Amino acid sequence: MAAKLDHLVILVSSYDESLPWYGALLPLLGFEKTRDHVWVNGQGIGFDVRLAEEDARPYERFGAGLNHIGLEVETVEALEAVRAAMAEAGFPVPEIQPFGEDRACFFKDPDGLRVEVGWTAAP
Repeated sequence: MAAKLDHLVILVSSYDESLPWYGALLPLLGFEKTRDHVWVNGQGIGFDVRLAEEDARPYERFGAGLNHIGLEVETVEALEAVRAAMAEAGFPVPEIQPFGEDRACFFKDPDGLRVEVGWTAAP
């Protein structure tokens, strides 16, 4: 039996800061908003953005748990378009990094969770 990824629940410290960020990024990557805090793509994978408990520890990049989320686009031009659209929406955007012939951009959500949007060159 092979399982498939169904959804990710992202706990955020502020809906006011995080919902606009995910609301800008996820549609650029083919996700459709289905509820106030849920986006789903054509493969049935969902992002559910929920409010963290007030006394929860903040995200730590190298702490135990999730390090980053990786999403892949089909062309390097699509990667460049996602980066440009996030900049145009007013969010900080990092440079696109080369990994051999592959490329990736590691965006940070308002809590510091990295969301990688990458492109892999044909073998």
